[in-house]
Amino acid sequence: MTRTFTIFRRELRGYFATPLAYLFIVIFLVLAGVLTFFVGNFFDRGQADLQPFFTFHPWLYLVLIPALSMRLWAEERRSGTIELFLTLPIRLSEAVIGKFLAAWCFAGIALGLTFPFWITVNVLGDSDNGVILAGYLASWLMAGAVLAIGAAVSAVTKNQVIAFVVTAALVFVLAVAGTPVVLGLLQPWAPSGVIRAVAGISLFAHFAAITRGVVAVRDLVYFLSIIVAFLAANAVLIDLKKAD
Repeated sequence: MTRTFTIFRRELRGYFATPLAYLFIVIFLVLAGVLTFFVGNFFDRGQADLQPFFTFHPWLYLVLIPALSMRLWAEERRSGTIELFLTLPIRLSEAVIGKFLAAWCFAGIALGLTFPFWITVNVLGDSDNGVILAGYLASWLMAGAVLAIGAAVSAVTKNQVIAFVVTAALVFVLAVAGTPVVLGLLQPWAPSGVIRAVAGISLFAHFAAITRGVVAVRDLVYFLSIIVAFLAANAVLIDLKKAD
């Protein structure tokens, strides 16, 4: 754990050593504000909740989180520093977890800076803060799941653009899997078990369930399973590709 925490601190410090981190935060906050107040009609709804705010998070993460994860390992492989990095007295699992936790913490910092939205709804009305807190939890878990997917993809290629595009495509597939459009295409020919399985892997469905204030174990297990599975894949892929 000590070595993992050392990597975590090193990587997290590295984010704030460049202007890109601040640019990411500014873009996230601006887009979240625009989508909430203008596209989501926050004031016109007349309700003291943050549903318009959380509704657009999956779409924000579809674009912004792959941009954050694409550099995790692709940059190390492109510059050739991955061999030096892995010769340090650390386990591969510690390196993978440390880099992931730093990126997840950074995403959490960006999400935490949206606290004025929370203050706003409490000033305007009697809001259900438990539901809002659940929404923040769902958003952070989704960010972690997308980051884990992006980290695994980043381990395969030296090209950050390719890592971004492939991650965004995979996340989009997982996101729309449970939508009525996709399920409607499957219903005429697919068995009911297949339809339930496709609906069950939907990021949107599990995210929406938690944002409604129902923190079910199955939804937590879903996100944590994605994170663990793709971090394990990340370690395997790094081990296979480190000689390239």
